[in-house]
Amino acid sequence: MIQHPIIRDKRFITLFIFFVAFLLMISCGPKNRVPTSQLDTPQHHTYNGIKLLGQEKYVDAQKSFELATQLDGKYSMAYTGIALANIYTANYDNAWDNLKTAWKYTKTDEEKEFVYVSRIQYFTQSNGKKKWLKAAKDEFDEAVKINPQYAPAYYFMGLAYKAGLEFNLAGQMFTKVLELKNDYVEQADVQWKFLQKVQRAIPGTATGKKIALVERLTRADVAALFMEELKVDALYKKRMQKTFDTSFKDPQKAAVKPVKLTAKDIAGSPLKADIEGILEIGLRGLENYPDGNFHPQELVTRAAYAMMLEDILIKVSGDNALATKFIGSTSPFPDLRADLPYFNAAMVVTSRGIMEPKDMTTGEFAPLSPVAGVDALLIIRKIKDELQFN
Repeated sequence: MIQHPIIRDKRFITLFIFFVAFLLMISCGPKNRVPTSQLDTPQHHTYNGIKLLGQEKYVDAQKSFELATQLDGKYSMAYTGIALANIYTANYDNAWDNLKTAWKYTKTDEEKEFVYVSRIQYFTQSNGKKKWLKAAKDEFDEAVKINPQYAPAYYFMGLAYKAGLEFNLAGQMFTKVLELKNDYVEQADVQWKFLQKVQRAIPGTATGKKIALVERLTRADVAALFMEELKVDALYKKRMQKTFDTSFKDPQKAAVKPVKLTAKDIAGSPLKADIEGILEIGLRGLENYPDGNFHPQELVTRAAYAMMLEDILIKVSGDNALATKFIGSTSPFPDLRADLPYFNAAMVVTSRGIMEPKDMTTGEFAPLSPVAGVDALLIIRKIKDELQFN
């Protein structure tokens, strides 16, 4: 059937309009920026971005990766870099979106490996999924399928296992990195040595394992360590000399239960039970402040920790002379005067090998330095050994 010329013209006009709209859409879309110099390349900006990530300059790193995407809107490694900058600044939604974009544009095995390893870091840092450790392990498996000698996969899986408190598996990963003698050797060596300290400390509880990873302990952390790892309440009950009050008591007053010791600022603390346990037994250095607050997030110094340990030793041994044993002595520490209130405590714990100088080369005690979780655990292990209490 022969179509009317007007109908043919209408169809032609319709197709022409769609074609013009398509061209306009393409022309209005984002265009790659024109390079301004020989080093203005996606690869160079991505390299700089990765270097800035290593320096913890996350904002500058992201800007560098974004410059790479302006030059090549489909450069996978730049989007992975943006994702990493977002991971390290806890912007996890944007991080995942960029990881999806990066994967869409992957072309080479190197780009795929970079995405896999970055996903390991995403799951480790975000802990968003219930089975985040398994999700990280799945990404690791995919990465080593491509290249069984890919050191970054082993290193970041080691960090994932460490965060998941799987210290033995973490150690195996770091050992593999050291065997490969490629990337991340220095970092893996630091992590491996740290895990050796954790294993020497032998944390026996989940709380102890978590606190082992804490770089600067708070008063709440220390309360939990003493209650759960040292079991100081059971230690006191077993070793402290019992005292009996045989004086007359009014029957009505004697029938009233004593008020449970607590603090005004620990209601929302996940370690409230441990803090109240410490307050109940009474431990020098971990009492409430005069305002009735415990200040659970206040950092504990090495000097304060030494005074707490000294108090435990005095109460358990019954040797009250320890409290003044080194008063009047000359300080062996260049940074610790003998007239300071915590000098005696520092001497008590160092003379017994329970604590050591912070710097063995200079002999500095560093009384105001914070206490790391793994060091606190090692000290508790030494206390247990000395008191033969496990």
